Amino acid sequence: MTTPPRDRVTRLIVALAVTSAIMTSAIMTSAIMTSAIILPRAARAEDGQFDKMRARIAAFVADKMEKLGGSRIVYKVDTGGLRESVVTDLRDDVYKTLREGKIAFSGLAIRDAGVEVKIADAKGREQLARKLASAAEGLPSHALTVTDGGDGLVRLAPTDAASAARLRDLVEDSIAMIEQRLKDAGINLASVLPDGTDRIRIFIPGMMEPARVTAVFARKVKVSFRLIDLSMPAEQAQSGTPPTGTEVLPGFKDERHYLVARDSALDGDDISYAGPGFASGTKDPIASFRFNGRGTRRFAHVTEENIGRPFAIVLDGKVISAPVIREPITGGSGQISGNFTLEEANSVAMLLRAGSLPGHLDLVEQQVVQPAAKP
Repeated sequence: MTTPPRDRVTRLIVALAVTSAIMTSAIMTSAIMTSAIILPRAARAEDGQFDKMRARIAAFVADKMEKLGGSRIVYKVDTGGLRESVVTDLRDDVYKTLREGKIAFSGLAIRDAGVEVKIADAKGREQLARKLASAAEGLPSHALTVTDGGDGLVRLAPTDAASAARLRDLVEDSIAMIEQRLKDAGINLASVLPDGTDRIRIFIPGMMEPARVTAVFARKVKVSFRLIDLSMPAEQAQSGTPPTGTEVLPGFKDERHYLVARDSALDGDDISYAGPGFASGTKDPIASFRFNGRGTRRFAHVTEENIGRPFAIVLDGKVISAPVIREPITGGSGQISGNFTLEEANSVAMLLRAGSLPGHLDLVEQQVVQPAAKP
């Protein structure tokens, strides 16, 4: 159920009051880094009024925090990598649509920040445009322009509005990843906000070592999908010599170990979406994901060739799930369950998204901000 904007605004104002009180206490006691507080990240609002209110409140809190002194870090997201990823995903989606619709085509290629394909049959061109428009319905980030180049040539490209929406999504996912990484590093009091269209500003009060913060983000989240080796028990491989091309990895929550292939069948770059949810039967928290066109084809091939075998979903060197392949999975989506709490399912989904973020974060600025003089 979607929470009404008024209720979310109320909760955000209450959170602001609590945060302000804690920061006031921190100033008086000089115990900033021991405060168990993390600023809430509100869900995207349905209307611009809530977005503006959220931005004003967040800016107010950030300003108050910076008066305490600490470390300021600014990152810029890789917009070039984003553009490349968007066009590559579009090409894969076009290929999938053409194949599924049995539309004859030739010359499918990326050219001039768009995708070109030649379809001799006029009905085939109309079918492609209609299916892509239907897939993008309700998704501003997937809106396309379709241009008839003559002689059967069709050119497709993301609209400017779609590119801007993708950039906003990338910044929001990057902020979520930053917040989780800071939390994992034990840094609980922090302000993480958009700074313009493609930058992110981090401020951590009381910390006078910004390099400690930037070190947290030097490593990219590693997501991989690997087959499990059944030639010997993982415990035997761990105490002896594992088969060539394999390694033993620990579980994410359990104390089990898994013997897995070193080579990945798929990785984070093949994921186009990930989010938390609930299993349809048990209502247990899960992390669901969806592959892009390339990932869908690769996943279908892997599952077709390995029915009856378990495969591991590996996140930063830990196996978060190891389901058995029961049948070919050709729809390009799946879900991860593992006796998660809702918070853990959300964290897993966020890390899956972080592993698929195109490019990386470029460090623009890191500096120490001295505390403001007391009146």
